[in-house]
Amino acid sequence: MRADAARRRQAIVREASRLFAAQGGGVALETVAEGAGVGIATLYRNFDSRHALADEVALTILGDIGRAADDGLDAITTSPDDAWTTFVNRLVELNLGALSAALADYVTAAVRDKQSQTLTRVEELLDTAKRAGLVRDDLDALELIVGIGLITRPQPDVVRAATPNLVPRLVSILLAGMRPPVVD
Repeated sequence: MRADAARRRQAIVREASRLFAAQGGGVALETVAEGAGVGIATLYRNFDSRHALADEVALTILGDIGRAADDGLDAITTSPDDAWTTFVNRLVELNLGALSAALADYVTAAVRDKQSQTLTRVEELLDTAKRAGLVRDDLDALELIVGIGLITRPQPDVVRAATPNLVPRLVSILLAGMRPPVVD
């Protein structure tokens, strides 16, 4: 694939991810194309259906989670606390709660396979974090991902207005709650 074509394809996936998180999986594909700066024909040349686009968005997000886990594994030996906190915050930035709701109807076998591979990579980082004393022993990778997904689910305007720092506050609480219990 030519570099300019690859850039257009990436722009489409990025914009679809943003719009799916903001508006749900039913957002008009014309809106995705317009936001990505391409025509609808270019979108359809890259993705022949909404399912194909949603599949690519899901695979991209899973790839991002896997890279975050790999980066965390690389950094955890030199700076365990920072590596773990950075990993959790990278997952939060992916807006998993909004995207999982938007993509729930579009899960394919390829996505399930990638999801399994990604959870294995997250579990490796989680095991390392447990050995470093950063995370309680009874937490598994899926619970971590689901927990972050719950924190990043879209909230009504009234909630966002009343608690503008809700997500960072909940991340702080989650990080503290993942710590192993203190034994006297």
